Amino acid sequence: MSVLGIDSGSALVRGLTLGMLSLACVGGWAQDGGSGLPAAPMPGGGAVASTTMAYGVAVEHGQAGALALGLDDAIERGLQKNLQVELAKQNEAAVHGELLTVGNALLPGLTADLRTETQQINLAAMGFKPASLAAFGLPAGSFHEIVKVDTTSASLRLEQQLFNVPAYYLYRAAQKAERAAEMTTLNVRGNVVLAVGTQYLQALAAEAAIANAKSLENADAEVLRQATASHDAGVGTNLDVLRARVQLQTQQQVVINAENALAKDKIALNRLIGLPAEQELELTDTAPYAAYATLSHEDALKLAFERRKDLLDLEAQMEVARQTAKAVRSERLPSLSFKGFYGVLGETQGLYHGVFSAQGTLSVPIFQEAQQRGEREVAAAQMIALKQHIASLRVTIDAQIRSAMLDVNAADELVKVAQSNVELSTQELQDAMDRFSAGVDDNLAVVQAQAGLAAAQSRLVETLYEYNQSKLTLARDTGVVETQYKVYLGR
Repeated sequence: MSVLGIDSGSALVRGLTLGMLSLACVGGWAQDGGSGLPAAPMPGGGAVASTTMAYGVAVEHGQAGALALGLDDAIERGLQKNLQVELAKQNEAAVHGELLTVGNALLPGLTADLRTETQQINLAAMGFKPASLAAFGLPAGSFHEIVKVDTTSASLRLEQQLFNVPAYYLYRAAQKAERAAEMTTLNVRGNVVLAVGTQYLQALAAEAAIANAKSLENADAEVLRQATASHDAGVGTNLDVLRARVQLQTQQQVVINAENALAKDKIALNRLIGLPAEQELELTDTAPYAAYATLSHEDALKLAFERRKDLLDLEAQMEVARQTAKAVRSERLPSLSFKGFYGVLGETQGLYHGVFSAQGTLSVPIFQEAQQRGEREVAAAQMIALKQHIASLRVTIDAQIRSAMLDVNAADELVKVAQSNVELSTQELQDAMDRFSAGVDDNLAVVQAQAGLAAAQSRLVETLYEYNQSKLTLARDTGVVETQYKVYLGR
């Protein structure tokens, strides 16, 4: 049977390969779920200078000074520069190209030919003998043994599939594969928004930790100054001075570690948004804190089933498998095709005359049982696997949403408790410093109060980051992080 102009077995294998290659390309990203950071960002142009290298890859160079960067700017740059987004776009373009290729087989093929040819033929070498002309009453010298032929022809050739059901279903499968590729791109974009947003919030948490550490460092320096003054005045002990100095140096170590953590967080952020590692950043936003607008589990689950791009991707892949299965079942049907040409042919310097050919072909499969059964079993196995995958993902989405909601609620309560602890620890430190300044107590209570405040402030920074990150995760789990991350963060 003729399918898409070639052997039926080859055509269906090609169609099945198209569907499976498309699914293989998109499958690697479809189930990522935002659990990890996208791999390598795509260097590119933008606000900073770039140098174009071989194969069109642009390597950016850091601009002088710090680059002001807000959360929205970081996410937008990530969507433009991240390599995973670029790969998803290229996969989408490749699938679209396959769709055009498969669809073209259903369209009429029209070819124009123009040919001119000059030949010199040795008739004697081909067995012609002049003496044989006598049998026709012609003299022996009527024809030359060496003949020169100079011809020119022009024609239009037409090929068209008139009835080919498997070819139609393969085209439908390619259309569904394009839909799956689009969903993959959107799913990758959501993962990038989550990754960039999380990294930006982590950098903000590191900045807040530095600010808290430096504030305590200044307080420790003041305690050391007071302890030294008391010791010099003869009303304090050397132990108070040593204790204050140890506390100050310990806090200086905390500041150094916090600054190092911030520097590494900014490098990771640069990587995600396509900036060179050496580019200095100035984060212009602050860590947001807004109460989460309660969304019921039922509403969140319904929203996720409608908006989760990985689920929509799998459903589109299921449509690919269904159309491919229909093409396999249609292999047993006959196909009808037409081809022909019309043109003119004649001597280059002489007369031309019209020539044409018309051919209709009806192909009926007789016996290809093993191949057809094998392709049918492959298509059925693909559909069963996709059904199981979709059912599993729906259960996973339910579990992810429940877990994310628990994290959001718990983190919200932790932030409130951490804020109260900071207020109480601040008051405790002030009371301890007042007693030490009045000579009522030594500086041991001050050191202990400072340690308590440092722990409370660190915990507040951590819980605020966890709260915002859990809201971003919930937005990702419901499939709306790319369009509604501002709403979930309360910005």
